[in-house]
Amino acid sequence: MVHCPKCAVEIDLDEDEVEEGEIVTCAECDAELEIVQTHPVHLNLISEDDEEEEDEEEGEDADDDADVDVEDEEEEEGAV
Repeated sequence: MVHCPKCAVEIDLDEDEVEEGEIVTCAECDAELEIVQTHPVHLNLISEDDEEEEDEEEGEDADDDADVDVEDEEEEEGAV
């Protein structure tokens, strides 16, 4: 039997039916947990902060691309 690292509730997982990297959700606290080891099963809490940082980074990348496109268009207009 394995326990949720966030709320310590028991989570019923069968070692033979799970794979490393699989994501499961705690029924008690709704925390997303990654299976990092299968024999015995070991879970890591997926931090909500990590997910927010990834979303912000993706948003920044999109903004960076948009800035480049505007600069390219301005240069093209000036060259005409």
